[in-house]
Amino acid sequence: MTASPAAVEARGWGWRHASRLAWALRDVSFRIDPGERVLLLGASGSGKSTLLHGLAGVLGGDDEGEAVGELLVGGRHAAATRGTAGLVLQDPDAQVVLARVGDDVAFGCENLGVPREEIWPRVRDALDDVGLDVPLDRPTKALSGGQKQRLALAGALAMRPGLLLLDEPTANLDPAGVAEVREAVDRLLERHPATLVVVEHRVDVWLPVVSRVIVLGAGGVVADGAPSDVLGREGARLAAQGVWVPGIPPAVPGPPLGAPGEALLSAADLSVARVEKHPVATGIDLTVRAGEVLAVTGPNGAGKSTLGLTLAGLLEPAAGDLAATPALADGAGPSPIRWKSKQLLTRIGTVFQDPEHQLLSRTVREELEVGPRALGLDEGRTSARVDELLVRLRLDALAAANPFTLSGGEKRRLTVAAALATGPRVLVLDEPTFGQDARTWAELVALLARLRDGLDGDERSAIVAITHDLDVVRALHAREHALEVAS
Repeated sequence: MTASPAAVEARGWGWRHASRLAWALRDVSFRIDPGERVLLLGASGSGKSTLLHGLAGVLGGDDEGEAVGELLVGGRHAAATRGTAGLVLQDPDAQVVLARVGDDVAFGCENLGVPREEIWPRVRDALDDVGLDVPLDRPTKALSGGQKQRLALAGALAMRPGLLLLDEPTANLDPAGVAEVREAVDRLLERHPATLVVVEHRVDVWLPVVSRVIVLGAGGVVADGAPSDVLGREGARLAAQGVWVPGIPPAVPGPPLGAPGEALLSAADLSVARVEKHPVATGIDLTVRAGEVLAVTGPNGAGKSTLGLTLAGLLEPAAGDLAATPALADGAGPSPIRWKSKQLLTRIGTVFQDPEHQLLSRTVREELEVGPRALGLDEGRTSARVDELLVRLRLDALAAANPFTLSGGEKRRLTVAAALATGPRVLVLDEPTFGQDARTWAELVALLARLRDGLDGDERSAIVAITHDLDVVRALHAREHALEVAS
């Protein structure tokens, strides 16, 4: 049982979130024929994810927002076809439904009424296709962020839908995983033809798969055609708007202004774990220094995020030693896990892999005010600090917006800004460039370089970046600490 490829059509379509004055996107018109493979591009915040949610019929009713125009899938209103499209969300955690890997992949097939004897071969094939080599009874809560991303894609592939919608499906994957996922999608479309719409900032990943590029902008669709035509003819204009265009790299900052400074954190024979007695990485020796960026790299499941949370004082070391030097501790004691939350605020800032896990407030501005208010800063200093961060990270037009209505890239910039608002001496960031267009990527990297070099304060800060983005490693002249998957 495989659905036929679906036609997709937008006729002057737009959507506005219930809590927002501005439209997420408007006046969008195009037609995608059955079986076409389309790469959907646009600057961060241009409405790409919103469009995918609309095509999948999951935007909600009138209480969640307002729609104009028409959005059709297979000639029917998209909301009436809910459940028939395979959608992989930007946030894989939001798609984990069941407690075990096999059951989670089977969930979509069961909802579509696929015969039981057909479901489990599909589940195994889909897991093999995306390179998720774990037992079917592995708890989904034990998977890393990148593994959850593969899990979500496997669930969509197993459904064999007529319309496959992918929202940055390779954003948190290691380089080998990126190739595996792209090839898995290509194989599926060869065996079970479907219409593909994929959102991805890194264009070159999907050029071997797609036959068409549609670019969203302030006026709806601002470019549409064959990849070579759109990126060749319109490349310079699109790059200026923030679109990643192969051959037009974003600007990068210069090298550090000085040699690495004093040690702030030191790990010796460190083991890290999220589940007691089940370490995911062991024997870690590293030093975090002022004026330096330390890039933690390695494949999905190697323990990078767990190491980051341990360095940030949010997880107890499973074994070995992790100590803050007196230069960082400043009387708080050598063990970050023992520090009170207020002591952490100015010492170690943390940006989680999933931005939604640390959003607390009703508006973007209030989110940035949380840290300074906790530190007891007066209104004038708080307002000045928040205003500066809003402008620097292109969030000023969204100051009154609900953080949960932002795009994935905007949420990432918001969580980085919230960490910076407290002026931490050490900043631990998990996938700091997730969801960024070329322009916001460059601005974020430049901001981190200024923090590294102490250009906005009296002291240089240390940055720990957990990342698969090797361009960030190079742009920040980072020292790399590579982890491997435990055998």
